[in-house]
Amino acid sequence: MTDNSAFDDIFAGVPLMAILRGMGVERSLATATRAWDLGITAVELPIQTPTDVEALRVVADAARERGLAVGAGTVVTGEHVQQAKDAGAAFTVSPGLDLDIVRASHDAGLPSIPGVATATEVQRALADGLTWLKAFPASLLGADWFPAMRGPFPQAKFVATGGMGSGNAQAFLDAGVKVVAVGSALEDDAQLPALARLLG
Repeated sequence: MTDNSAFDDIFAGVPLMAILRGMGVERSLATATRAWDLGITAVELPIQTPTDVEALRVVADAARERGLAVGAGTVVTGEHVQQAKDAGAAFTVSPGLDLDIVRASHDAGLPSIPGVATATEVQRALADGLTWLKAFPASLLGADWFPAMRGPFPQAKFVATGGMGSGNAQAFLDAGVKVVAVGSALEDDAQLPALARLLG
């Protein structure tokens, strides 16, 4: 059994997370700083290249100075888990449900959010003690997917990821999503302030 209830604190009161994918070190730090200044306290950096890992290290260092947590995303191997830990990540996120990765992350002291897209995956994750789940790709699942899942799985807390932005975030939050994670939309500099307005 694993447990990822630590996300209750990581996401406390802030229903948004910024995903900084492939931005490089300097832009990742600048974008993370802007997100934090706007009140978006949760940040994730997918780690798929050595540059991504270095960006994670720099952003994690800056986050610690503010008392904030930064996560490593697209964690799909045991090596990724170790890289995330070594770089100072506070949690891991995966695109799919691999309980071996979740447990490796848990053993490394990093709570983990696995990705789910079906009732079977949700049920399997909950049976392993995981209550925070990444719904991916959320825009394709649609906002109506979440109330449908809440019926049989009221204890599940979903992070909607994939195709999210300021234009559709509110609809997903209204559908019961706990956190909306925004990635590629952040290529548009207007997204962060528009998203921050949802916090008001």
